[in-house]
Amino acid sequence: MLLVETIFDTLNAKAALFAIEEYFEASGERLPLIISGTVTDASGRILSGQTVTAFWHSVRHAKPLAIGLNCALGAALMRPYLQELARVAGDTFISCYPNAGLPNPMSDTGFDETPADTSRLLHEFAADGLVNIVGGCCGTTPEHIAAIANAVMDQKARDISAGPFYREAA
Repeated sequence: MLLVETIFDTLNAKAALFAIEEYFEASGERLPLIISGTVTDASGRILSGQTVTAFWHSVRHAKPLAIGLNCALGAALMRPYLQELARVAGDTFISCYPNAGLPNPMSDTGFDETPADTSRLLHEFAADGLVNIVGGCCGTTPEHIAAIANAVMDQKARDISAGPFYREAA
């Protein structure tokens, strides 16, 4: 599996996807691909200015196994952008691995969200059918990951069969 992640500049991501596609063609092997962008602030845009919807439409040609968001924002601030991505990428799995809140150099750990905070929020995302793959990024600890796993283990995965671009396999 290949993961192109923490994308804040879609042009750089497209260059990476181009190189990956060249490798796939040259090798005759195609690996599953996950693409994960980073919304950097409350504007809902990645650093290069694209909305989450525009980001999806810029990279969907790569036919990723999953598209998602990671880093930058904690789960509490990531929800509206994750909802937007789940809506527009209806036929693709959704990943989400946020920071343990926003960076805070004044806190003991450098981040504000405890394992209970992050896992509760990711549980809500799973319960609302927004995600297929969850985890943690900056500031998350083994305790965060264990709490996330426990919080989502009984949740049903997001159904992509009803997505707007879903097509039955022939």
